[in-house]
Amino acid sequence: MHKDSNQTKYSMLISYLKEEILLGRIKPGEQIPSENTLAKKLSLSRHTVRKAISMLANEGYVYTEHGRGTYCADRNKTRVETKNIGVITTYISEYIFPRVVQGIDRVLSENGYSIILKNTGNNTEKESAYLEEMLEKNIDGLIIEPTKSAMYTNNLKYYEALENHGIPYVFIHGYYQKMEDKPQVILDDEAGMYSVASYLTELGHREIIGIFKADDIQGINRHKGYARALARIGIPYNPDNVIWFYTEDRAVKPAATIRTMLENKHGIDAVACYNDEIAFKVYETLRDFGVRVPEDVSVTGYDDSYFSSNCPVKLTTVNHPKDMLGEAAARLLLEMMKNPAMGREQTRKVIVPELVVKDSCAKK
Repeated sequence: MHKDSNQTKYSMLISYLKEEILLGRIKPGEQIPSENTLAKKLSLSRHTVRKAISMLANEGYVYTEHGRGTYCADRNKTRVETKNIGVITTYISEYIFPRVVQGIDRVLSENGYSIILKNTGNNTEKESAYLEEMLEKNIDGLIIEPTKSAMYTNNLKYYEALENHGIPYVFIHGYYQKMEDKPQVILDDEAGMYSVASYLTELGHREIIGIFKADDIQGINRHKGYARALARIGIPYNPDNVIWFYTEDRAVKPAATIRTMLENKHGIDAVACYNDEIAFKVYETLRDFGVRVPEDVSVTGYDDSYFSSNCPVKLTTVNHPKDMLGEAAARLLLEMMKNPAMGREQTRKVIVPELVVKDSCAKK
């Protein structure tokens, strides 16, 4: 066996045993497989296996009893306060996220805590890697924006592990549908989009195109608000008026679909967009076709971001209290750390956003 191959399998053994312990598949006090078993399973020498186990023992994952074997250590007993809080977001430098993180950091730093900041790029594999890293780092708590929260995820096991290790966590912005009873600080996205779509109907618009993100819970709930507003005044729901997009095609699909609708003479009175960034691109697409906003078509965004303010026609939108959301998540986590027995009604905070009327909508 080449040295590089041997080193790879050595690393795999360490990672494998760490994951088994962190996720509770090997429980405290339980004996891990023998050196012979592990050596045979991974085609490693006993020396390499022994070296890996020695490293895990030094890190506090296992302990060896002479003549009996190696056992999983109870890391909860040795867990100490670190004053470190993990923060995992889908993005860091884009859009609304810097101010959300600032709000989190402001409250935590005032209380003597530092943050360990990670971003997943809305990639589930990155989320699993960072969750495992947080479990290894012995953090005091975690604030996390779930990745692709409307999709099925294999990462629920990491959240269960956090609970098993007594590490409190708070969802921010969204939640996994199987975990909607877990601590969370979110916007009422259904109410926010309901206010937008209702405003457009009040202006006389009937052919209202809705653009929504399919892989996060915010998009699902904003779509619900859109549909409810149409139903309230008796506008039939038309699936041809709804554009769904995913993280991977967000930069292309919404604007491209609007372009196709314009080319096919699809009737458009207004466009209610998932966020301001999409709305800005829709505005540019309409402008390129000679369609005036708001004289010909009304356009709305969501989040009251710099895209709303910097668009040549300032976008009607929904406010997003970015700093407040981050601060609320940090305060909730601190309360949970002081009082682990907090009930569900105390660990769910929903902020109702408000419509912000600017220049991008007009009566039909």
